[in-house]
Amino acid sequence: MNLQSIKQRYGIIGRSEDLDRALSTAIRVAPTDLTVLISGESGVGKEVFSQIIHSQSPRKHNNFIAVNCGAIPAGTINSELFGHEKGSFTGALSDRKGYFETVNGGTILLDEIGEMPLDTQSYLLRILESGEYIRVGSSKTQHTDVRIIAATNVNLLDRIRKGKFREDLYYRLNTVPIHVPSLKERKEDIHILFRKFASDFAEKYRTDPIQLDEESKRLILSYPWPGNIRELKNVVEQLSVLNENHMITGEDLLNSIPNIQSSLLPTIPDDRGQDQTGMYEREILYKLLFDMKGDLNDLKQIVFELIKSNDLDVSDINKVREIQRVPSYESQPSAKTWESVVPVDRTQQPSSTPAPIVIHSTDDQGYGVEEVEENLSMAAMEKDLIDKVLKKHKNRRKDAAEELGISERTLYRKIKLYEL
Repeated sequence: MNLQSIKQRYGIIGRSEDLDRALSTAIRVAPTDLTVLISGESGVGKEVFSQIIHSQSPRKHNNFIAVNCGAIPAGTINSELFGHEKGSFTGALSDRKGYFETVNGGTILLDEIGEMPLDTQSYLLRILESGEYIRVGSSKTQHTDVRIIAATNVNLLDRIRKGKFREDLYYRLNTVPIHVPSLKERKEDIHILFRKFASDFAEKYRTDPIQLDEESKRLILSYPWPGNIRELKNVVEQLSVLNENHMITGEDLLNSIPNIQSSLLPTIPDDRGQDQTGMYEREILYKLLFDMKGDLNDLKQIVFELIKSNDLDVSDINKVREIQRVPSYESQPSAKTWESVVPVDRTQQPSSTPAPIVIHSTDDQGYGVEEVEENLSMAAMEKDLIDKVLKKHKNRRKDAAEELGISERTLYRKIKLYEL
């Protein structure tokens, strides 16, 4: 059966290359008995892929069962999977067959495999290696011929590093990996899926299908859809039932997805937390002040060399030497401290505009005022730094945010604040 036929049979909508690649892998591996590990975010349709593999395999006439490992309590999962003997624990009033016994010859999907307890993982590893298992409370070894398909919405390698998943089991399960792309990885399919769901619900509720205006189209394409296809389907059904108008506007989407406007830009995962972000921004500013202090010292050295080499008479030379005492950024100087170290002439500017820092004032001999920087307010320095980094990366906000060490959301807020 070709790719298009599989899509039609299982109601898979989309033309994404990543989606087609995942489906092609599932079709090719189906006739074999290889173990498959399906990964992908919640709501992308991992169970559909396991059903495709089973239906295209020689086991298609035998049983198929999907088991959610995260929904079974740790104390009973061994009994559910492998069965138990009468009297093996409180409440075991009779013998019970486990899933590996009842689905013998068929296929079993172990969904949310990352939530499986460690002791159960060791029993599963034995089944993968030899097909043997033991019922809870029994000493008799039994055999099973079950094809195992595992699915996960978490990174199993992270679970391994945390000691919550067996590394040898991971490599046994990961014989053939299939990654099912999320909606944010297949944006070209979002509008197609919206139209399909709108048509289905219009037929179900006997109404006209809803449509999107230009603003709402832009919003659904920029929203990351953390719930993926399941979330999109729920939103379309809600709009189909509750919205009086069939033309959906951006305001209608905002009512259904309140945070849709705050999700227009992707964000960089940040483990520092919200409180740490502000601290990190201050560190950037302090580093900027430290670099400026170095530039100021270089300028001071040039001035001294010119005075010395040209044997100039500078009556206010003491003020130049005071530049050497500019504090480093580690001391976090206040505005008052800076004014006491570097003389500021406020007579030539309005009070609303920060005064320039000068090396020396005009004296009787006609020496002019030399400005080091036109504006050294914290906000101005931050604006100048962000502007330079944006120009450096040709307005690629993701790259600029990475160099600045802040999230794209924070960078976007700063750009709006400074009207860059």
